[in-house]
Amino acid sequence: MKIFLTLISIALMTLSLVACNQEPAPPAAAPAAAPAPTAAPTPAAAPATAGGVTGTVVETMNAAGYTYVQVDNGKEKIWAAAPQFTVAVGDSVVVPEGMAMHDYHSKSLNRDFSVVYFVDSVLNASSDGASAANTPAPLSALPAMNGSTMPKGHPSTSVSATATDVDFSNIKKPEGGMTVGEIFAGKTDLSGKEVTLRAKVVKFSPQIMGKNWLHLQDGTGDDSAGTHDLTVTSKTDAKVGDTVLVKGPVTLDKDFGYGYKYTIIIEDANVTVE
Repeated sequence: MKIFLTLISIALMTLSLVACNQEPAPPAAAPAAAPAPTAAPTPAAAPATAGGVTGTVVETMNAAGYTYVQVDNGKEKIWAAAPQFTVAVGDSVVVPEGMAMHDYHSKSLNRDFSVVYFVDSVLNASSDGASAANTPAPLSALPAMNGSTMPKGHPSTSVSATATDVDFSNIKKPEGGMTVGEIFAGKTDLSGKEVTLRAKVVKFSPQIMGKNWLHLQDGTGDDSAGTHDLTVTSKTDAKVGDTVLVKGPVTLDKDFGYGYKYTIIIEDANVTVE
């Protein structure tokens, strides 16, 4: 029995020595920290929409054949002036694109304005008969055709290029296509038909009534008769000076309301910037 106990003691001592000589197992590696999520890039600010301002009249006055309106669009207030029209504080109006006159002094009002936008007309959406359905958006792409004439000495409101500003020497009529002048000349027979033309963009107004508006010229037509500049609507973006290939149907006598009319226009065209 004594021998048995001695053997057990020796075995226990041996186990203790082995245990003491063993290094403790290294701790389990901590899971790698998850990489910090990459911050989503801040979206680029949307470019300011060109073409005009829609807002509420907060101040107005008449002077020397003009109506001046201060319009608040919720972000800023601007002054605009147009041939005299009926409007009141609180009315909703649309000011189309016009000529900005900086540091303008009105002699008739004896008042200084940091900037005033002179336009051919201001659309009053709150006038009798106006509704959200038939009130056009700022048709900066459309020339005013309502018979209004600017008072004597009114600053120019033209913002589109003229034929003399643009080089048309590289414009070639597309195969099977037409020129601007030919489209105007044959408009009666072309009504409702698709035409193809190549021209340069002399004015571009984006996202008006959900469309882009392009004024196109190719050096043909009669400037004095207004048959040198053709208006096209499209979803395609372009910029002034671009050469574009256009395919679309001809529409005659298009009336957008408020006196804005087109004798000819190509709507919803397929436009390719070349």
